[in-house]
Amino acid sequence: MSAAATGRATAERPIADLSRLSLNTATTKAWTLEQAVEGAVRAGLPALGLWRDRVAEAGLEQAATLVRDAGLRVSSLCRGGFLTAADDAGIAAALEDNRAAIVEAATIGTRELVMVVGGLPAATGPNSPASADADRDLVAARQRVEDRISELAPFAEEHGVRIVLEALHPIFAADRAVLSTLGQCLDMAEPFPAQTVGVVVDTYHVWWDPDLRRQIARAGETGRLASYQVCDWNLPLADDPLLSRGFMGDGFIDFPTITRWVAETGYAGDVEVEIFNQQIWDAPGDETIATMAERYTRLVQPYL
Repeated sequence: MSAAATGRATAERPIADLSRLSLNTATTKAWTLEQAVEGAVRAGLPALGLWRDRVAEAGLEQAATLVRDAGLRVSSLCRGGFLTAADDAGIAAALEDNRAAIVEAATIGTRELVMVVGGLPAATGPNSPASADADRDLVAARQRVEDRISELAPFAEEHGVRIVLEALHPIFAADRAVLSTLGQCLDMAEPFPAQTVGVVVDTYHVWWDPDLRRQIARAGETGRLASYQVCDWNLPLADDPLLSRGFMGDGFIDFPTITRWVAETGYAGDVEVEIFNQQIWDAPGDETIATMAERYTRLVQPYL
């Protein structure tokens, strides 16, 4: 008798359960929001993780309508952050943008606003050389992140939105995120209510951390585990390392083990697949979703 007939999965052919699988719109970068909504519906996915550029292209109210009318939920909004400016104008601009992002999250129907907190002021841009005379004080940059979170937290709470801190791999500390570990994110979140500041586990960024299991458990115990994002770490690295993400199973990450650790916390939310990879972006979107769903079914879902 087949696995389908018995209702049981086998190691060779697990039964597909996509009820918690979310397509992050960065994975199908060439698609508009409308196309991503339609693609998710065709594939039987229940959720989308939205990037603000796609929301802006559609218009905020129209974006909310598109997703709602399709019967999809929004697992998160990406991204807020970039909070490390040291000058008054930069601080004011960051606060204004993040307040706008909080309003956007509330409008499109998600509590979770993912924050990429920003790199050093010395960074001239993503994956770019350092400015000769700019600020390289890493400790001070992290303190400014904490200061900005303190200023934004009451506004987020008023709107029913949670600020979700994301640790990025240390190779991105200079230009994208001065928070490199889940533990650092939890330390920064600790002074705030769990419903106001949480954390995301993104396998691409944290898979290497020797303290990962303990910190995932800590996130669960404190009620701060807001999102679980999955994709693989591929080698060789692309010229821009950010584009070295791949489908689960293409690289080096042990998804069953990390997923078990997440499941042990009682996390019951969506699992977003978020991939930055030019080759995947160039492929047909429906093909990308099909591969994504197959890898999720085999390498992630059985361990949730």
